[in-house]
Amino acid sequence: MEKKYSIGVDYGTQSGRAVLVDVVNGEVVAQATKIYTHGVMDEFLPDGTKLGPDWAIEHPADYLEVLEVTIPAVLKESGVNPADVIGLAIDFTACTMLPVDKEGTPLCFQEELKSVPHAWLKLWKHHAAQPQANKLNQIATQRGEDFLARYGGKISSEWMIPKIMQILEEAPEIYDRTDRFMEATDWVTLKMTGVEARNSCTAGYKALWHKQKGYPSKEFFKALDVRLENVVEDKLSTDIHSLGEKAGELTAEMAAKIGLLPGTAVGVANVDAHVSLPAVGITEPGKMLMIIGTSTCDILLGTEEKIVPGMCGVVEDGVLPGFFGYEAGQSCVGDHFEWFVKSCVPAAYFDEAEKLGISIHQFLTEKASQLAVGESGLLALDWWNGNRSCLVDVDLTGMMLGMTLTTKPEEMYRALIEATAYGKKMIIETFENSGVPINELYACGGISKKNSMMMQIYADVTNKEIFIGASDQTPALGAAMFGAVAAGAEKGGYDSIFDAAKRMGKVEEKTYKPIPENVVAYQKLYVEFKMLHDYFGRGENDVMKRLKAMKAEAKK
Repeated sequence: MEKKYSIGVDYGTQSGRAVLVDVVNGEVVAQATKIYTHGVMDEFLPDGTKLGPDWAIEHPADYLEVLEVTIPAVLKESGVNPADVIGLAIDFTACTMLPVDKEGTPLCFQEELKSVPHAWLKLWKHHAAQPQANKLNQIATQRGEDFLARYGGKISSEWMIPKIMQILEEAPEIYDRTDRFMEATDWVTLKMTGVEARNSCTAGYKALWHKQKGYPSKEFFKALDVRLENVVEDKLSTDIHSLGEKAGELTAEMAAKIGLLPGTAVGVANVDAHVSLPAVGITEPGKMLMIIGTSTCDILLGTEEKIVPGMCGVVEDGVLPGFFGYEAGQSCVGDHFEWFVKSCVPAAYFDEAEKLGISIHQFLTEKASQLAVGESGLLALDWWNGNRSCLVDVDLTGMMLGMTLTTKPEEMYRALIEATAYGKKMIIETFENSGVPINELYACGGISKKNSMMMQIYADVTNKEIFIGASDQTPALGAAMFGAVAAGAEKGGYDSIFDAAKRMGKVEEKTYKPIPENVVAYQKLYVEFKMLHDYFGRGENDVMKRLKAMKAEAKK
């Protein structure tokens, strides 16, 4: 009997990755990465048009290029016959949204709109819609809208509706020319299949959709802006598809471009964090998965709908069928390590790392590992890209306390890592205090496999054992699993994601257990972190916001 395979494509912030996976055991047979040609654009459009503060956009063409480069690459590397690839599915960062015309073509592809910023795709970390998010939250609170509590009491500027509001208010002509606003994950799936099949994950977590109640009422949207009264019917969709369903089949045109056979099953699209849960074998409540990358997203399952302050959302069937999926997260993790390396590390450190033949991150980690808990005298807040959970406030900024003339780069590097661990503990405590138990922690993503010091710090700060996903491409593996489910057991795949998780999901043998003396030391530091967190984050001192406003004003 010939082996069968599925392909998963994970679209991250900087690149797209494809994996070719054996559906019997989840083994990754081949993988390939394509860095986005245009990258993240946060200052200028490709033609030089200047962007405003807090913008973050990408080029939709880069996503199609990922398919055309990586899928032929994994087929070539593995030597697998395309006829033995039974399914394909993708995942994405979210909310990454774009306006399209009736044919599903992005408006930014139209020659006359190439210099119009709002015609472009807005990346998840586009924060320029914060005024609109503030307005939405204020009106929803005044009206007593019950959906607000399901998202921790605040809707983020990163999500679909604030981004639509920004387009309407700042470029009404683009709003009018838009046939529909789509998540990029659904749009790429549309381009592969010719079928629009919007997924329940992004609809639920990012567009305020509820399985039982649908979207918020027309009256609510009208209260936001009279022009938004019919936004759901006119610009979105009420045809929402569950995760694990088959979205459609690969078109002949797309099959020719990527080297697969027409008719190959394509699963309903997903989000990078949420698709990762079954890839580490989690199919039950009480286990939180931390997907650690440029930012961190936390996913866990529950058996009932609880209200958790500052969570990103709770969605029925939003992660796995039959469960309520909870989401929280931190907006800046790998991003601020990268910022620190680029902006704050002296040339001598780079020279020494080069002599040793190691990366600057590894060099800093090795030096930081020699420090005892508290030895640096530093304490940082992890808000260098705003706070996602539990404050839901993108206008908060980073801070480091305790620096002196003797402070060293490795001490600062470790303090930034510790800050993300404290932020994680804050999230865990908030869930547990709200009646959502977290008994075990799981981690995936490149940092979780590369930086053992960081994972040990997380175990010590949270006082919980941490399990690490076996794959170095966990989201892509999860997408491939859903591709196998889309194909179904008759084609050699699976009839449910639970069946697939039993065979294809894995964790490493090594775990990180809390070190008792470190737990005690970090508890003292965490008390100090909480005081700073509440002082700067809960309104007692809004100096961060005042400084940010002055910065924006000075740049005009």
